[in-house]
Amino acid sequence: MKFRSLKSVIIGATMLAAPSVAYADETCQSPYMPKITGEEEFVYVWTLGKEGIGDESDKLVTVDVRKDSDTYGKVIGSISVGGRNEAHHAGFTADRRYLWAGGLDTNKIFIFDVHSDPGKPTLAKTIDTFVKDTGGAVGPHTFYGLPGRMMISALSNDKDHGGRTALVEYSNEGEYIATHWMPTAEDPRGAKIASDVVDGYGYDVRALIRKNVMLSSSFTGWSNYMMDFGQMLEDAEAMKRFGQTVVQWDLHSRKPKKVMHVPGAPLEIRFAWGPENNYAFTTAALTSKLWLIHADDNNEWHAKEVADIGDPASIPLPVDISISADDTRLWINTFMDGKTRLFDISDPHAPKQIYEKVIADQVNMVSQSWDGERVYFTSSLLAQWDKKGESDDQYLKAYDWDGKDLKLQFELDFYEEGLGRAHIMRFGSGELYGS
Repeated sequence: MKFRSLKSVIIGATMLAAPSVAYADETCQSPYMPKITGEEEFVYVWTLGKEGIGDESDKLVTVDVRKDSDTYGKVIGSISVGGRNEAHHAGFTADRRYLWAGGLDTNKIFIFDVHSDPGKPTLAKTIDTFVKDTGGAVGPHTFYGLPGRMMISALSNDKDHGGRTALVEYSNEGEYIATHWMPTAEDPRGAKIASDVVDGYGYDVRALIRKNVMLSSSFTGWSNYMMDFGQMLEDAEAMKRFGQTVVQWDLHSRKPKKVMHVPGAPLEIRFAWGPENNYAFTTAALTSKLWLIHADDNNEWHAKEVADIGDPASIPLPVDISISADDTRLWINTFMDGKTRLFDISDPHAPKQIYEKVIADQVNMVSQSWDGERVYFTSSLLAQWDKKGESDDQYLKAYDWDGKDLKLQFELDFYEEGLGRAHIMRFGSGELYGS
């Protein structure tokens, strides 16, 4: 596998110097990554296999989203990886030539070549030594592209299958580099402790380059995320095994600096994009709260609860979020009621909900284009947590956003297509590679 193309370097280097260029990429991507200019051409969907559906295997599904194409809104490719691995999250290398995707159960990592033919990705490499490589980390989750390497947040460990875990680095070529264990009460690793909660859990990881800050959030371990959702809700001990922290790291040294208390399983982290906006948002799944992680005038970072998401008493279960490129809007999906909600975050300390829409009986992931005009949704949370029976919707839905309402453009039923459970999405485009 090669490093970034000349064209990618030029695009990445001129992003800030060329504000007249219209970027149409997802807003949750690594800031090191070159952006798509124009509109996205493909949506890659990392999909969980299901018994009795198609080949029953996890797969990367390619959907054509070129509006002038004869196959617009259609599946144009699918690569099965063999077996069911609890397919979950995926992310590009910083040069955007490869897409890494993981299995939370088998700990396998699948590396897809998306640059040779963006409309027809191929499986370039499989890593099946993650647990051994890392010294016991389990559940590769977030894949976050850094220059020449991939930062991976894990969810669990092989000693007790609980939530204590680590951040892990591999080279772009798939060679193991380092493991950075999360700070715990027993071993805070030099981090400042903002409360008496230091759980060592992990989930997402994101960076603010100019501040040399990296943040990680926390979820739960293998023993919970592989358990039936209803059974888990009735298990008092299981419900105690959820993360309550966000950790501030030194991006360059990979050293934890501060552990902040954010109860209720804080999930996705989204940094603001503005050059003077030193903050990020996360949502707490179990308490239905929106949290602001922000720096004060002394560059000290703090966690602050800033809004309710729906009715917390009903536990709508906020999952994925997407911040707009101008830092004024935040989409928040809630799995249990199948809704997406839009918040005005112009004042990050006082967000206000301004819109909501039911997408389906269940909804998980949301990806919006850089220009904010297109929003995509998928459905699956975890194989054992998805709803049962008729409520088990599995789909990709594409909407146009006109500033007032979401207008459905197309939808794909992943069960009818014989594909499985649609999870995370990533945008692709041939223009990045001159094709």
